[in-house]
Amino acid sequence: MSPVLGRRIAHFNRRVTNHLTRPAAHWLPGFAIVIHTGRKSKSRYETPVNLFRAADGYVIALTYGAESDWVQNVLAAGGCEVITRGRRKRLTSPQIRHDERRCIVPRFVRPVLRLLRVSDFMHIENASARGNPQP
Repeated sequence: MSPVLGRRIAHFNRRVTNHLTRPAAHWLPGFAIVIHTGRKSKSRYETPVNLFRAADGYVIALTYGAESDWVQNVLAAGGCEVITRGRRKRLTSPQIRHDERRCIVPRFVRPVLRLLRVSDFMHIENASARGNPQP
């Protein structure tokens, strides 16, 4: 089953809501800015996301599904940078994980993600955890 937030809402959020939330997403817990490069345009993009710590990196809730442009850009590039809580981090080895029980994210966000029918997530490793230097 696909997420409740459809492509029309995704388009609206990309054009309007993201511009409003981007400044706060740098600092708020549970949020981040994903910095990625377009596969075709080679343009640099900044996309606000819900980001949660994992043992060796982070998990991002794919609220618009794994087909979103930013997801495909990060997968094609093999990683991205994020700004979370005011810190910039290099992330590598992105993988899409399907988790109907949402155990991959903290317990307190599971009910909201269940309501939105979000069950796809991106697990992405912290480059420094792999011995790679961060920028």
